[in-house]
Amino acid sequence: MFDHIKFGVSDYAASKAFFLAALAPLGVRVAAEGDPAYGVELCADARATLCLFQTNEKPAHLHLAFAASTPQQVDAFYHAALEAGGRDNGPPGLRPQYHAHYYAAFVIGPDGHNIEAVCSDPVVGY
Repeated sequence: MFDHIKFGVSDYAASKAFFLAALAPLGVRVAAEGDPAYGVELCADARATLCLFQTNEKPAHLHLAFAASTPQQVDAFYHAALEAGGRDNGPPGLRPQYHAHYYAAFVIGPDGHNIEAVCSDPVVGY
């Protein structure tokens, strides 16, 4: 839906490592990178990128939801994010309050952002 999202982080190296590890199960990789003030562009396809850059400003908290193709990708995201230093904000599972097939997991990233992976495809059996 978006072309790119770019936001500042307080510790560029820690945030880059966190997002690469947490989002690897979703096929996310480095698309381009400059110095920390410019940042890094992460993507799973050529349509949209997530850009991180070093800043001393206090960024507002964000909620970023990444599309997963399967519930297993959601599970893998959650475990990879926790291993990369994220904090639990909702383990993998169905969220029927959103809709009957909404399978998601939530973690808090290094700067306090709520990071989610979601699979909402009824074809996968939910």
